Amino acid sequence: MIIRYRKTLMVILMGALIAGCAPQPPIVDEDEIIRKKAAQLVQAERNNFTSNDATTYNLGSVLSGGGSRPANNSVSSWRDMVENYQNSSTTPIIYGIDAVHGHNNLLGATIFPHNIGLGAANDEDLVRRIGIATGKEVSATGIHWNFAPTLAVVQDIRWGRTYESYSENPQLVSKLGAAYIQGLQSVGLAATAKHFVADGGAVFGTGSGNYLIDQGDTQLEEAELRKIHLYPYLAAINEADVLTVMISYSSINGKKMHASKYWITDVLKEELGFKGLVISDWEAIHQLPGSLYLQVVASINAGVDMLMQPANWKDTTDALVRAVKNKDISMERFNDAYNRVMYVKEKLGILDGTFTRQDESVIYSTEHQELAREAVSKSLVLLKNDNDVLPLKKDAKILLIGPGADNAGFASGGWTFSWQGETNNTNLPQATTLKEAFEAVANEYGGMITTDISRVNEVDLVILALAETSYSEGFGDANDLSLNGSLMATGNKEAINIAKLSKKPVVTILTAGRPRLIHEELKDWDAMVMAWLYGSEAAGITDVLYGDVNFTGKLPFSWPKSSNTGTTSSLNTNRDNTDILFDFGYGLEYK
Repeated sequence: MIIRYRKTLMVILMGALIAGCAPQPPIVDEDEIIRKKAAQLVQAERNNFTSNDATTYNLGSVLSGGGSRPANNSVSSWRDMVENYQNSSTTPIIYGIDAVHGHNNLLGATIFPHNIGLGAANDEDLVRRIGIATGKEVSATGIHWNFAPTLAVVQDIRWGRTYESYSENPQLVSKLGAAYIQGLQSVGLAATAKHFVADGGAVFGTGSGNYLIDQGDTQLEEAELRKIHLYPYLAAINEADVLTVMISYSSINGKKMHASKYWITDVLKEELGFKGLVISDWEAIHQLPGSLYLQVVASINAGVDMLMQPANWKDTTDALVRAVKNKDISMERFNDAYNRVMYVKEKLGILDGTFTRQDESVIYSTEHQELAREAVSKSLVLLKNDNDVLPLKKDAKILLIGPGADNAGFASGGWTFSWQGETNNTNLPQATTLKEAFEAVANEYGGMITTDISRVNEVDLVILALAETSYSEGFGDANDLSLNGSLMATGNKEAINIAKLSKKPVVTILTAGRPRLIHEELKDWDAMVMAWLYGSEAAGITDVLYGDVNFTGKLPFSWPKSSNTGTTSSLNTNRDNTDILFDFGYGLEYK
């Protein structure tokens, strides 16, 4: 008995000795885990973030704001920049950009018509193919995440973001938005449904700061809001499986969206079953009351998963860590946000290095040029064609005048190379301008294109090319929609007068991001074509004007007679029909 006891004791002692020598599991530092997870929930802007920061802080995401790009704006420079961030960080970052009508920050990319023009085309297959093309050009630069499409159902065209919307009609926005998401995500990028929710319903005069309507207040009963503004998100989530959603700066009945747990968590995540990540808009949480700490707490608790904090990302990360440790943000909510970010990264192949990057040859490829040209042709809306002045004869002698005649910047609008867009052709060397497109036809068929008004007696007709200047977001809010009003390009009035005095037939082409007031001038024009913001391929316009392709575009927005456009939408039961020049869906064709 004694021997057996001693033997058992020896086994116990030997086991204890072995256990003491074996490697022990590391002590879990809960604070360090919280900090590492918190870093994944914050996004910085590339101008405020370096590869060394990626190593030190392990931040989850970086973005390029409008116009933010490497000094050498080439495909290789973009790739190198993103790869440097990836290689420097323990957890690879997800890189985001606003490629809202093509890869519009990249020099030499294909520039497609803005969404309002695609709404006029009303072609799901076309929009899906544009999503694919854009996705390919973006992925060629190593970028994973596109902050598009805008699903705003704009009800007042005075808003500066009107051109980012497909239509005033929720069914049209829904089907085209879903098609774009499907196309973009089919080539391995993350799309973003934005801006959740009801940004397109903001009331004129409620805008934030100096803005007239941008970031304003939508004042609707919930049933109406759901029917109009929530509707496109149903298809985006249930049919297109969009990976990310961006929250709107705007409010609903006085409550900021970034603090709305009801809309973000209860409706978007639970009712609609959205599985991806929710991101805030650019520094939007600062419109919430209180300190940065309180803003972080309010937005995360509302359901925001990633905070777009371009400049103060360090302070934001610190505030998030403190909030979790103080239990002002529950560990459950914190882990949910982290898991959603990781879910998107895993889906894109960022974590295991299987993200698919396209070859550089896709940038402004012949296929993409032809696609953009097709989109331009299908987006044009013929509003008037007296005496069948259109189609033009290919040997016609034409006087081409107006600020839209030879300006690729105006043709492309905002979110093109820079945030507010371009005012000339310098940074759009790949683009074909309207003048160049007309000249190409004239040179082939023996016609003549001149911009010299002294030769007016030599021409058969005048092409009057009117244009808005470039703008984006709240800077584009307009209280005067006349042809000489807010944000119209210099030279419109002079060109209108020259055309009127010419005593020649006049064909007007309007390049703009929304309808403008033309009812007074229209009587002096033989034909009127709405070209929207058509991008880099003006040959799509001449294809139609010379009759090689018929007009098929229809108005995605009602066309008003006055600047009081708060009730002109076809959805508004209180609208004054006498204030409508052309209704939603209007558009002529060649006989």
